[in-house]
Amino acid sequence: MSQEKSPIPAQRRSLVAACLAHLLHDGFNDLLYVLLPLWRAEFGLSYAALGIVRALYYGTMGGLQVPANQLTSRFKARTVLAFSTFVAAAGYLVIALPGGFPILCVGMVIAGIGASLQHPRGSLLVTDAYGTAARGPLGIYNFAGDLGKSIFPPVVAFLLTLMAWRPAAMVIAGVGLLVGGVLLGLVPRNPPMASRKEIPASSPGKSTGFRLLLTIGALDTAPRMGYLLFLPFLLHDKGGTSTTTALGLALLFLGGALGKAACGWLGHRLGVIPSVIVTETVTGLLIAATLVTPLGLSLVILPLLGIVLNGTSSVLYGTVPELAPKGEVGKGFALFYTAVIGSGGVAPIVYGVIADHSNHDFGVIASALTAIGVVPFAVGLRRHLK
Repeated sequence: MSQEKSPIPAQRRSLVAACLAHLLHDGFNDLLYVLLPLWRAEFGLSYAALGIVRALYYGTMGGLQVPANQLTSRFKARTVLAFSTFVAAAGYLVIALPGGFPILCVGMVIAGIGASLQHPRGSLLVTDAYGTAARGPLGIYNFAGDLGKSIFPPVVAFLLTLMAWRPAAMVIAGVGLLVGGVLLGLVPRNPPMASRKEIPASSPGKSTGFRLLLTIGALDTAPRMGYLLFLPFLLHDKGGTSTTTALGLALLFLGGALGKAACGWLGHRLGVIPSVIVTETVTGLLIAATLVTPLGLSLVILPLLGIVLNGTSSVLYGTVPELAPKGEVGKGFALFYTAVIGSGGVAPIVYGVIADHSNHDFGVIASALTAIGVVPFAVGLRRHLK
């Protein structure tokens, strides 16, 4: 009797553990934006040097997704998730050490290595636990990451009113070490393996579908990063202040967090292709609408835009297990994250060049057109899905 009941709490523990790891690591990612101005002032860094610092972290995280997944595939999920969190925490401990710019760069690389381990293994843990019903839970997992992005930057900003940035980095590292210990106790020693039984290995024809999915994921990420680049300038042009910009970003991120959770379930019920077509089309239209609406109405639109702007990723993310090459779900997630993170790094540069040769309105329009341009690719993906 106990054996019949045990998979239910094991499922929940797996999901909660994966969400906790995702919340922490994504929070670690985005709190960098709070520290960058302080580093620029203390080390006398140029904007290009700050870009290098960011690239060291995000480049390491994105570039190591696949090899990190391969190296850790023989280890239990609890070991990998805890280890990845300890490594990320160690990166912030290094950052807190006395020293100059080189020490900062070393810490960024170490933290990026830790972050690269978490994504594929956390995603696989949820997929293993829920099998063919994983689309909704993966949406919750995605939502947890956005929740971390919403929590950590303001908390760190508050810490910086009480202490210097190095002690604050040590506090961040301490939180990482604590969470790593919690993960060791929370992740089941033998997690449920529903996906192994219920999700068939992909056929050779599915590889084309998976490549198409990667393309859609990259194109879905691009307008999100481009729009974030231009949003402060867009609100300023409408008469907004720095406070208005902070409010606008908060509204967009709040909608994005809700979209990550809601659209995962939407994809499970409505279907992948209809969900992607709807969310991408509405994204393009709402981005364009913020160009022509007054400030007050634009602020009303932003949380709605956030829902569809971020929500598509949950729909796509839940499709990875079905199309993963040779049924290797962990590798599939690693490749998907590589494509998405890579697009997130390149897209602002491309849209920035467009804006430099015209103005930021054209950059916003390019973002909207990219979102709508996903629709034909989504239609092409239809024949590769069940």
